[in-house]
Amino acid sequence: MHTTTPTRSRPLATARAMGALSALTLLALAGASATAQTQPPAAAASAASAPPAGQASTPQRVEVTGGRESDNEQRRQSTAAKIVIGREEIERFGDSTVGEVLKRLPGVTTSGAPGRGGPPRMRGLGAGYTQLLIDGQRVPPGFSLESLTPEQIERIEIFRAPTAETGARAIGGTINIVTREGYKRRINDLRLGFGVERGEITPGLFWTRNDSVGDFIYTVSGGAYRNRRSNPGSTRTTETDLDNDSVLRDQVETSDGLSTRLGLNLTSRLQWRLGPADTLVLMPAVFHSQGDSQRHYDLQQPIGPAPALYASADSDGDNRFTLARLNSQWRSTLGSGLRLEAGANVSSARGRSQSLRQEFDAAQTLLRTVHDSSRTRDRTALLTGKLSKLLDGEHSLVSGAELERLNRGETRSTEQNNQDPLADFEPDLQASSLRLALYAQDEWAINPNWAAHAGLRWEAIRTRGDSGDGKHPDNRSSVLTPLLHAVWKPDPKSRDQLRISLTRSYKAPTLQNLVARPSLSSRYPAAGPNSPTSPDRAGNPALRPELATGIDLALERYLPQGGVLSANVFYRRLHDYIRSTTMLEDVSWSPSPRYVSRPKNLGRASTQGIELEAKFRLDQLIAGAPPVELRNNLSLFHSRVSAVPGPDNRLDQQPHGTANIGADYRFRGTPLTLGGSLNLTPGYRTQLSDIQRTEAGAKRQFDAYALWVFDPAMQLRLLASNLTAADYRSANAIDLGSVRTQAVSTTPTAVNWQLRLELKL
Repeated sequence: MHTTTPTRSRPLATARAMGALSALTLLALAGASATAQTQPPAAAASAASAPPAGQASTPQRVEVTGGRESDNEQRRQSTAAKIVIGREEIERFGDSTVGEVLKRLPGVTTSGAPGRGGPPRMRGLGAGYTQLLIDGQRVPPGFSLESLTPEQIERIEIFRAPTAETGARAIGGTINIVTREGYKRRINDLRLGFGVERGEITPGLFWTRNDSVGDFIYTVSGGAYRNRRSNPGSTRTTETDLDNDSVLRDQVETSDGLSTRLGLNLTSRLQWRLGPADTLVLMPAVFHSQGDSQRHYDLQQPIGPAPALYASADSDGDNRFTLARLNSQWRSTLGSGLRLEAGANVSSARGRSQSLRQEFDAAQTLLRTVHDSSRTRDRTALLTGKLSKLLDGEHSLVSGAELERLNRGETRSTEQNNQDPLADFEPDLQASSLRLALYAQDEWAINPNWAAHAGLRWEAIRTRGDSGDGKHPDNRSSVLTPLLHAVWKPDPKSRDQLRISLTRSYKAPTLQNLVARPSLSSRYPAAGPNSPTSPDRAGNPALRPELATGIDLALERYLPQGGVLSANVFYRRLHDYIRSTTMLEDVSWSPSPRYVSRPKNLGRASTQGIELEAKFRLDQLIAGAPPVELRNNLSLFHSRVSAVPGPDNRLDQQPHGTANIGADYRFRGTPLTLGGSLNLTPGYRTQLSDIQRTEAGAKRQFDAYALWVFDPAMQLRLLASNLTAADYRSANAIDLGSVRTQAVSTTPTAVNWQLRLELKL
C-alpha cells in the first residue's frame, strides 16, 4: 500500500523523553524544596536579599510597582486557581505575536505548525472550550489574537476552572489578556524591530506612553507591522482498496505561496478620578489588518483515471478586517464596604475577502475558475453591573448581571465558471443572539487554614437567523452553573496549600454552527462529486450546548526565594458533545451527492489529565550553582468520546500532552542575558467516527534569545525562533466500504530571526 501517514514512533519517543525529563526535574525539586523548608527564616531572608557570590558590585535593579503584588503572590492569594504572567515574562523572548507567548504557558497548546502559532487551547481544548477574554470581556467575533501585540499587554491571567464572575463558557479554562493599565510609573517606550524568515523581511514599530495630569491618567499603546511570508506545502491524496491493498488513485499536489499582511492597532486607557469615591474609565481601541496572497499549485496523478482534475492552478486573494471597540466602566464606593461597578461596551467589526482560483490542463488551457467573495458585519453591545460588599465574618459578596446583544450580517457569493451553485440560497444572511446572565459569588476566609469561593451563575442565550434557504432557525438554551473553589493551608505560615474546585461549565454553539450558509470545497467542481477528505461545510440549527461537570485538585508549594512547584489534576464529564462529521448527502447545490461536514451532538465524552509546573532558580537546588532561572512544565491529557469506537476516540485536536523546558542566565559582570525554551507536543491520532480519523504530527520548537543592555534606557534583543525547524505533517482519512481515502499534508517550517531595539524615551 502506497499511502503515507505521519510517523508514530517519534511522537512516542518524544512523550517518553517529556515524562523522563519532567520526572527527574520534579524529583530534584523535591529535594530543593525540602532544603528550603529546613532553612531558618532569618537565613532565608538573608539569602533572598543578598546577591549571589561574586556579584557584590553589580547594581541592583529597583522597580516601583505601586504596591502591586508579585505574579506568584497574586496566584497564591487567589481562592480560585489562577496563574498570572506579568510584563517581565511576556517580554522575555521578544515574541512578535501573542500566540508565541501563550504556547510556553502551562497546559497551553496552539493548533498551527511550529512557528505559526494559532488560536490557544487550554488542556488541548479549543474551538469554544477555551474562553478568550480581553480586559475581562469575550473576544469579538472575527478577531484574531495575532492582531494584538505583546507590547500592548500588561499581564495574562489563566483560570483553570470557571468562576461566576468570569463566566462558565470555559470547559477547558479561561485566558484573560489585560491590556496596558493606568499610571504606576511614567512610561514612554519605543521598540523598533524586524524579522527574517526564508529571506522575507518583517518590520515592526511599537510605542507605549502613559502619564497623569491632575486627576486624569492615560495610557496609549500602538503598533504597526508588516508580515511577509513564504508558505510552501504539499498534499498527497490516495484511494486504496482494502480488500487487496491495491492503489486506485495516487495524486500529489505541491504548492508555493507568498502572503503579505499589514497591521495597525491602537489601544488606550483613559481614567478620570471624579471625586474621592468615583472613577470613570474609558478604553477605546482600533485594530486594522489587510493582506493579500498568491499561490501556485501543481498536481501530479501517476495512478488513477486520466485526466486529473487539473495540471496546475493559480490563486490570488486579499482580505481586510477592522474592529473598533469602546469599553467604559464607572466605579463608585458607596460606603460601609459597598462598591458599585457599571459598564457599557460596544464594538463594531467589518471584514471583506475575495479570492480567484484558476485551474489549467497540461497545455495551459483554462479549465475552471472559482471566485469567492464575502463581507461580514458584526456589532456587539454589552451592559454589565456588579455590586461588591464586604460583610462581617471575612465574607466578600459579589453579585452582577450581564446583557449582551450580537448582530451579524454576511454577504457571500461563490461562482464557478461564472455560475452560482448556491443560487437557491440568499446571498445576504442575518443572525442575532441575545444573552442574559445573572451571578452571585461569596469569597469567605473561614479561618487561617481555610478559604472558600462559592458561586452560582445562570445564563440564557437565544440565537435567531436566516440560514439562506428560506428557513429561520430559532435556538434557545439556558444553563445554571454552581461553582465551588476552596483552598486549605496545613499551616497558615507555611508556603504549601491544597486547592479543590467543583464546577459546571458549558460550550454554546456559535452563530456560524447554527445558521451558516454552505461553504463549498474549492478543489472539486460543484456540478460533480467531491472527495470525503475535501467536504463541503454547513451548519446545524438543532445543535444543543455542551454541558460539563468538573473537578480540579491542585497541590502548590511556593519557594521562599521565589518560584513555585505545583501539581494539578482535572476531570471533565461532557454531555451533548459537539463534533463535525462528514456524510454523503443529496444537496440542493449539486446534481451529484456531495460529502458534507456538519456539526452534531454525539452524546457523552470525558477528559482528564495532570499538569506539573516547576519555576525556580538553580542555586535554590544546588548550593553555589549559578543563578539560572528554570521554567519547566508538563501536561498529560486523556479523553474519550463514548459514541466513537476506540482506541483513539479522543476529543478533537487534543494531544497526549505538552511540555516546556526553559532557562535564562544573566552573565555576571556583563550586560548580556541568554535564554532558551523548548516546546514539545507529541503526535497523535483522533478517531472522529467509526469510519473517519485524523492524525497530527509531532511538534518540536526550540527558541533562543540574547539580550544586551547598553544602559537603563536602551537595550538590544535578538530572537531565533524555531531553531529545530522540520516538516510538519497532518493527515485525515475516511473508509467507505472497502475503499480508504486519505490525504496527508506536509508543511515545511523555517527558522525565524528577529532583532529589536528597545528604547525608553
